[in-house]
Amino acid sequence: MALGRPVDVHVAHGHAYVVSMDYKGRTGGLTVFDVSNKSTPVLKKVFTLPTDSYWNSAWTKDNTLYVASDKRGVLVFDISQPADPRLLKDVPGESINAHTVFVDGNRLYAATTAESGVLIFDISTPQSPTLLNRYLAPNTVDFPYPHDMFARDGQLYVAHGYVGLVVADASNPSEVRTLGTYSFPNQYSHATAVGTFAGRTIAFEGGENVDAHLRVLDITDPTRMVKIGEFRLRTAISIHNMVLVGQRLYITWYQEGLRVLDVSNPTKPTQVAYFNTYRETDPGRDDFLDGAIGLRVPGDGYVYVVDMTRGLLILREE
Repeated sequence: MALGRPVDVHVAHGHAYVVSMDYKGRTGGLTVFDVSNKSTPVLKKVFTLPTDSYWNSAWTKDNTLYVASDKRGVLVFDISQPADPRLLKDVPGESINAHTVFVDGNRLYAATTAESGVLIFDISTPQSPTLLNRYLAPNTVDFPYPHDMFARDGQLYVAHGYVGLVVADASNPSEVRTLGTYSFPNQYSHATAVGTFAGRTIAFEGGENVDAHLRVLDITDPTRMVKIGEFRLRTAISIHNMVLVGQRLYITWYQEGLRVLDVSNPTKPTQVAYFNTYRETDPGRDDFLDGAIGLRVPGDGYVYVVDMTRGLLILREE
């Protein structure tokens, strides 16, 4: 890996866009790989910006790449030439720390580590995002920083750190309504994915820290969210990210690597595949929040995983 400490990846147009953060004197930024030959990725470009190199999340829409920057909000790149991204602008045009981004249809959501909460953009014209609103969940005075989010059908699901999982109706972006919060003691809501199972709306929620396991919530009625299942691995190892594809849930679990769960029965998630990315002998391993972190499952028969030390790994699904 050419830059910093890799943390996330998005895949589009036969290329993998890996973002990195500053780490131990190494500068973060964007690294582009041609992955048309999955067994032999080819490094095509390295992109950095002076004084702005802590990049934590990436997403694409059509010929546009969005990158979360801790200095400039969301960076907008033209990737019409996939191997040669061209920086167009940053939005919303102010100094703000964007931590994660998520795209659903013509909406771009950016979670900030400031009291701006979740920024909501119209991306009907993908390369010209328009800020529509800033959503700050209630009861967040002591911790106003959302970590990540999932969105579908106008509903916004925010993994809101120590606040818990917050569900909001964002179908009218100018008037976002909070519908409910699922809180739990001594945990940190970090990532979530939502699907429909037997007519019920089910959220898979994972924390980050010691004993941060997977919780399965029935959130059909967001005012009365109920835990209906869970899945645990070693207590000392934490979840980082997750992607739901049909009835399979893919989870990057730091030192536990990639875990794939059959969630066709959400009350009893069952592991059906795994790949341990973590190797004790890798140089630079230094704490329990190390290992598999970024994750994409674009539907091409492969799983793209970013390991914080090993970089981009491309795994074939059997």
